[in-house]
Amino acid sequence: MNKINLEKYARLILTIGLNLQKDQILIINSPIECAYFTRIVAETAYREGARDVVIVWKDELFSKIRFMNAPENVFEEFPNWQKELYLSYMRAGAAFLSIAANDPELMKDVNPIRLMKAQKAGNIALKEYRESLMSNKNVWCVISVPTASWAKKVFPQANEEEQIEKLWDSIFKTVRVDQPDPVDAWKRHKENLKKRMDYLNQLNLKSLHYQSALGTNLTIELPEGHLWLGGSEFTPEGLEFVANIPTEEVFTLPKRTGVNGKVVSSKPLNYNGNLIEKFDLTFKDGYIVNFNAEKGYEALKNLIETDEGSHYLGEVALVPYGSPISNSNILFYNTLFDENASCHLAIGKAYPVCLKGGDLLSSEELENSGVNDSLVHEDFMIGTADLEITGITTTGEKIPIFKAGNFVI
Repeated sequence: MNKINLEKYARLILTIGLNLQKDQILIINSPIECAYFTRIVAETAYREGARDVVIVWKDELFSKIRFMNAPENVFEEFPNWQKELYLSYMRAGAAFLSIAANDPELMKDVNPIRLMKAQKAGNIALKEYRESLMSNKNVWCVISVPTASWAKKVFPQANEEEQIEKLWDSIFKTVRVDQPDPVDAWKRHKENLKKRMDYLNQLNLKSLHYQSALGTNLTIELPEGHLWLGGSEFTPEGLEFVANIPTEEVFTLPKRTGVNGKVVSSKPLNYNGNLIEKFDLTFKDGYIVNFNAEKGYEALKNLIETDEGSHYLGEVALVPYGSPISNSNILFYNTLFDENASCHLAIGKAYPVCLKGGDLLSSEELENSGVNDSLVHEDFMIGTADLEITGITTTGEKIPIFKAGNFVI
């Protein structure tokens, strides 16, 4: 590890990712394996003027012990103190940083019903908190840091020390920390994403049609008033932030009942410590009417059956097959990176900010506008080298959006 790069990464997260303000509180959700870097972020945040930093440590090895040994009804509960921690800091205008660095297969021996119950209980308890973040009322950012188990999965042929170093090197490249001035590089990157976003918003699209040799043949209707977003996001007060580092996507939301056809995954999905591989979904009027998976079928089933909204899609994201992460030819087994190497969709909740004035609408008004709601929001990858996407405008004009896996524009 290069200490200078670690410090550059920390500053990038706080400056571009969270746009941390003076006297703002920072909440960090961090695996204990990432403590050394989390402390660098915390120290940098104090130097940048943070009022306070609160770290919520996660221990996935203990989590597995708990899932394997605790009585099952425990997973239907969520601690009230933990709920109040997030809600109180959310209401105080805190910034939220999450470090996503799971062992991709740690929970493969755990009963998936237990994992589903725990996630559902947490999502219900933290519904207000999640809705605040998904409506951009608080600034938030998701980043990643190598752990030994994750690095071993990505680079199984290298020795343990090399595995960590190689994963760090890959992360530094994908988040542009390897460049002389990462903050400036990100400003240019955001401008490039904005050009694509503006172009798509000018097209006034009614629907998108996807086709690939894997078997994808899918039509996605877009709701009236949909917005394409990408790169920067903004709070209602106009504070700019970047929710994912890295990010290569422009995205919007589908009409809840407007998805028809079949879509086939192009990369494994790491869900609740289980890998779901080579899966497909079939939709009719937005609803998942059939699904298959060569590996991880039960995990996929539990995801889809979380609630009514998890039978529908909540996000449509476009990422060129020639993106920097895709060109690295590394399968990260981590959605934060793999989704930025591939066009993807999300099962579950839609972002209200992807609809004009959506952040001001009630739940009922959002539903009437075709916006899906769910306790989950799970991205899965569908981009391929031969993916073609055709946009159909409200006047019926067909416009090529993707050819051979990349933007036509």
